[in-house]
Amino acid sequence: MARYPFAYDRSRPYMEQAGEWIADVLYERLPAAGFEVREEQIYMAYQLERAFTQRKTIFAEAGVGTGKTIVYLLYSLCYARYTGKPAIVACADESLIEQLLKPGGDLAKLERHLGLSIDARAAKAPEQYLCLDKLDYARLDEQYGTRFEALREQLPPFARQSATMQAFYPYGDRKDYPELDDAQWEMVNWDAFHDCLACPQRHRCGQTLSRAHTRAAADLIICSHDFYMEHVWTREARRREGQLPLLPEHGAVVFDEGHLLEAAAQKALTYKLRHDVFEELITRLLHGRVRKSLALRVDETIAQSETVFGWLQSQSRPVAGSERMQVLVDERLRTEMRRFRELLAVIEEELVYESGLFTLDDYQLRIVEEHLEMMQHALGLFERQEELICWVSGQGPGLSLAIMPMTVRELLQSRVFDRPMPVVFSSATLSVEGSFDYMAHSLGVGASYLSFSVPPPDPYGSRMTLVAPQWTERSDHDRSKMKAAERLLIDAGGRTLLLFPSREQLARFRQELIYCPDCAGLLFLFEGDREISHLIDAFERDESSVLCAVSLWEGLDIPGPSLSQVIVWSLPFPPHDPVFIAKRSRARDPYAEVDLPYMLLRLRQGIGRLIRSRDDRGTVAILSEELQESRHPVRASIEAVLPPGARLRYALA
Repeated sequence: MARYPFAYDRSRPYMEQAGEWIADVLYERLPAAGFEVREEQIYMAYQLERAFTQRKTIFAEAGVGTGKTIVYLLYSLCYARYTGKPAIVACADESLIEQLLKPGGDLAKLERHLGLSIDARAAKAPEQYLCLDKLDYARLDEQYGTRFEALREQLPPFARQSATMQAFYPYGDRKDYPELDDAQWEMVNWDAFHDCLACPQRHRCGQTLSRAHTRAAADLIICSHDFYMEHVWTREARRREGQLPLLPEHGAVVFDEGHLLEAAAQKALTYKLRHDVFEELITRLLHGRVRKSLALRVDETIAQSETVFGWLQSQSRPVAGSERMQVLVDERLRTEMRRFRELLAVIEEELVYESGLFTLDDYQLRIVEEHLEMMQHALGLFERQEELICWVSGQGPGLSLAIMPMTVRELLQSRVFDRPMPVVFSSATLSVEGSFDYMAHSLGVGASYLSFSVPPPDPYGSRMTLVAPQWTERSDHDRSKMKAAERLLIDAGGRTLLLFPSREQLARFRQELIYCPDCAGLLFLFEGDREISHLIDAFERDESSVLCAVSLWEGLDIPGPSLSQVIVWSLPFPPHDPVFIAKRSRARDPYAEVDLPYMLLRLRQGIGRLIRSRDDRGTVAILSEELQESRHPVRASIEAVLPPGARLRYALA
């Protein structure tokens, strides 16, 4: 296989020649294969050439239908071949990874039409992989034990038993078990409280083998925002533990749907603490010959941990519509936390002395020390309440405390954007009133960034009908909304993406469907019933189907008649959970600064799922209680962000 996709003349700048080749691809070769020539796409290509040449960060805002993915894939491929390091393409979530890598996706099209062989591999988040240890426990479950036993029998022989001369290969990806719903998958997948370093099955683990497979990618690694941020935050710690970083050294990064990166960075930097995990880990120190003073300190610290988590339980309050519980921080909780942190510091000092006696297993000691360091960082952050968001989840022994920083700007700047490396933010929604400064500041991108914005190639808004059904019975909004949805679904014959702001609303809709007998002939696909990429494939194949989802407001790309209608079940305002409670508490005008911008951005993304090609047409229906009021201020806000050429009609349902 030739290293470069074009004949490289070493007497001329490489990226200049790459730009010429990409221009030829977009002007000549792809149109010869039936693709459209899009001036906006070609303009984007010239802008990305600047970013890759200068190794700078660029905000690439381009409207729906521009062909953004093709452009950044071509530049990423060329740059990877030039540097000898893979380029990273980070998507908003795992379902978008599958869309890029699927047989009919953009990568496959480039290979087919340009005669290329592209080595692109997926790097998925840990929770997307099967955990052999959890599977062993799940096989004993009274309700699903038989199913999990059958799953185990399907695993490769080396995953079930140790033997010599076995061939090892990746396995255990969530998409390989589509028959499991989300609740069943959570019984057997990796979770943040599993200690992989101490697991005796780690060398046969599908996640371990998949990581090794991914690191060998020559051209592209496709991952999620969450996974890339996890790599950034854990890179140095993993090296100290003697582990390889989650991702190999790479030459460039593309953040598709880049407007979502800050939330992913906060999630990746969230510390999660549990008493039972801490107790199991710290008692490993007592398995060797240790001094009495250390043993007493360990017992004292375990008791203090029980006190802390017991008080956290009493100070937690449920939040409607959220699995996260709000923590009411009082002086006693602060005092108990400080005492806990002091005891951890004493143990760390004791371990320095103990390590010199060589009485502890060096490998186990290193694991404990890393965990204690993480806890100290988390508890130190907890003392600075004005800089964090915290919540608890679970009950009893499984109660966990999550501590999230309010901002990630400084860490992102030092660990990502200060490096001399091309970084591309790609999305249709990156700027605020024509400026990229807000996003650049919140992410820690320096003032020397590049940027551009291009409108959609055609005024696609004129090809969609936007309607806000009005119902006459205002006393029962839920029933009126169901009747409006039923009529829309029947008229469209399925072919609908039904978007919900929360899982609770999706569940209520599912319960109410029994009162809609006219919908019995439609196939309803519900997020959570199966692995998401399989649900998307089934929806695309069956035009009489309805895909009901919570997580597909961004990125879903299904051109053609299978997706001819988008129904927005209710305006996607942010949830009333501890994260947004904290954000609202820090805003001068919570509605204007937090709730409304979040809703409008998500709504724009949801509307954008409908028109994916020049031939697409269809309907977007917004079933909103707020839009029933003719003078509600949200009407003007929504109408101001509609696609060019689109007009929202208010019609009786």
